[in-house]
Amino acid sequence: MGDREADRILVERVQAGDKQAFGLLVAKYQRKLARLISRMVRDSAEVEDIVQDSFIRAYRALPGFRNDSAFYTWLYRIGVNTAKNWLITHGRRASATTGVDSEEAEGYDEAELLRDSDTPERLLMTKQIGQTVNAAMEALPEDLRTAIVLREIDGLSYEEIAKVMDCPIGTVRSRIFRARDAISAKLRPLLDAAPDKRW
Repeated sequence: MGDREADRILVERVQAGDKQAFGLLVAKYQRKLARLISRMVRDSAEVEDIVQDSFIRAYRALPGFRNDSAFYTWLYRIGVNTAKNWLITHGRRASATTGVDSEEAEGYDEAELLRDSDTPERLLMTKQIGQTVNAAMEALPEDLRTAIVLREIDGLSYEEIAKVMDCPIGTVRSRIFRARDAISAKLRPLLDAAPDKRW
């Protein structure tokens, strides 16, 4: 049974009045949703509040959920909209960061190779690249930043991103292309890459 099918069964159980089934959905998606929202909001305490608010909104809206899209796509849209509303209410601009926390790094097959080959020069270059990517993403308009984060960091498909962002797939492709292009332009001097080369 795939994730989408498992989610569909849990959603149907929640719709039938099983509150514990919703707890399973929360446990499954809480970290993913927090990671997504933390790309928009810097304050970790606020991220927790926004995640909680997103789940409350999702729970209240669940009776009307028809399983036309994947549950997590629907939930991500609620999370993104809740974060946007919070930012507007607090007069703040979304932030974005990249990188992998140590817990995630342990899951990579090549993690051991990465740890063994870190020379001081490589560490410095990696840090500079990370800072450049973060700065480039920070400078992106919110729609481009959200699209590139959902694609490159959260691994959503173009179709899923279109549903989350409530826009056509062509718009998603355009936003991701423009975001990659802007980030690539900032990385070129650091990597001595040709002007027509993108990452």
